[in-house]
Amino acid sequence: MKRVIRVVAGVALLAAGIGAPQGAVAQRRDEPVWKPCGGQRGTGIFGPPAVPGRAANEEECAWVRVPLDYGDPSRTISLALTRIRGTAAPGRDHLGVLLVNPGGPGASGRDLARRVAAQLPPGLSGRFDVVGFDPRGVGRSRPALRCMSPEKLYDAPRPDYVPRDRREEGVLVGRARRYAEACGSRWNWLLPYMTTENSARDMDAIREALGERRISYLGYSYGTYLGAVYATLFPDRVGRMVLDSVVDPKGIWYESNLAQNVTFDRRHQDFLRWTARHNDVYRLGPTQKAVSFAWYAMRDRLRDHPAGGRLGPSELDDLYTVAGYSDLVWPQFARAFSAYVRKGDAGPLLAAHRRNVETDAAAENSYAVYLAVQCRDAPWPRDWGAWRRDMTRMHSRAPFLTWSNAWYNAPCAFWPQRGGTPVRLRDDPRLPPIMLIQAERDAATPYDGALRLRRLFTASRLVSATSGNHGVAFDGNACVDRRLFAYLRDGTLPAPAPAATSARPAASGDARRAGTAGVGTGAAYGAARRPGIAADVRCAGNPEPVPVEDRPVARPIAMGG
Repeated sequence: MKRVIRVVAGVALLAAGIGAPQGAVAQRRDEPVWKPCGGQRGTGIFGPPAVPGRAANEEECAWVRVPLDYGDPSRTISLALTRIRGTAAPGRDHLGVLLVNPGGPGASGRDLARRVAAQLPPGLSGRFDVVGFDPRGVGRSRPALRCMSPEKLYDAPRPDYVPRDRREEGVLVGRARRYAEACGSRWNWLLPYMTTENSARDMDAIREALGERRISYLGYSYGTYLGAVYATLFPDRVGRMVLDSVVDPKGIWYESNLAQNVTFDRRHQDFLRWTARHNDVYRLGPTQKAVSFAWYAMRDRLRDHPAGGRLGPSELDDLYTVAGYSDLVWPQFARAFSAYVRKGDAGPLLAAHRRNVETDAAAENSYAVYLAVQCRDAPWPRDWGAWRRDMTRMHSRAPFLTWSNAWYNAPCAFWPQRGGTPVRLRDDPRLPPIMLIQAERDAATPYDGALRLRRLFTASRLVSATSGNHGVAFDGNACVDRRLFAYLRDGTLPAPAPAATSARPAASGDARRAGTAGVGTGAAYGAARRPGIAADVRCAGNPEPVPVEDRPVARPIAMGG
């Protein structure tokens, strides 16, 4: 499951090469030619700030050619890059390239480069060349994967994600099948090569094109899995590596989506409890149970009477899934919820949907790449009956996301390219220590995945936060960022957590009152304290939001999961 985000459509490159499919070029790799980005900048999904002390024309853009198929490098495709060059002189003060990826799969990393470069602190800012890239198929990279017009894909109101009978289920299955067929008919030459392994090899091609012996990396969400695959394939080419909001390497990808159903439902309950605690403002009930009743009553009403004729229960699910990624939207979303239930006013709901849910061509491109990578990376059930049994069982315990998540991924049941075998992640003595960062109540990438990767990469360290937002670094948590900046500066990591047994962590409120818990204070939610499966440092999460007047909020830095 991922949030659909906005990326940038660009100008097609001229492709040459007899017999090469459109978008693939029969040509050798070459060094990137950097030019001022000008109008090539992204659409600002991160609200990227200006980089202090640097003019906009110091942001440089280029393309780099990489093999379509690393087994036969005669044909190439092009990846779009953005670079904010460091100001430190070459040598000891310059730390090389920091490559960044916000997740997905399907998200553009070019705007993220601006945000990271702007938020590096004094003493570190300017010491990296921060480079963002559009992975194969994404945004300004060529070719950019598009399978269906967004007007057709997102035409609202869509059928209710939660089918009431086999007929309604069949309509949704048909939609999924048609999308898979559309992708296959347009991109049969590209889809076999849309894998995380190839994207990791693309990262190494970028490193080589930039002339770097090693490259540092910051990845969020799916970007953590991409980074872990890169570390497995190229352990001697890693400088520093930061993985924030860690994908569980055990369940790629069908099982990880089943796990998300539970954690998104839990995070939705967090939102409902928060709304109940502020009943003096929202008047939806003083308990989580009362607010939950109001929520599902609203959803049922929108099925029969879509708001504005456009926002039905599926659009509502899309909108409130955003609240599972970031609590920054909770005041805005609770206000819209209250206005509809108490006053019959759908205006705030419609405004929130326009503001937070992307339904344009860039969103469809992101979705197409998401499916192309996840469907190809690993096996998926090809028997729809298996999906039905799993979703029916899970919906009974986690109704918020289960069917929504199923339909988001359902084209994988009909994908023209069957899933392959995921790269088996492994440790290597040549790897430098890796920093893992994780919110303990993260819905998109559940905490157990961070514990598992901490155990796999034995020299890594895990810094956790007692919060639930997806993407922790550079989000204002001083405890986390202090350790992040020390690691980026000189490789300093916390000491490993000592072994212990059966220790549960303090509740979020206790941890918040205590500030930062000491090293090795426990794994989240009852995980036994054994070496390698506990946070090495446990930081208090950022405070929960307070009810405020409706206003735009910054989007979370991490996308997908």
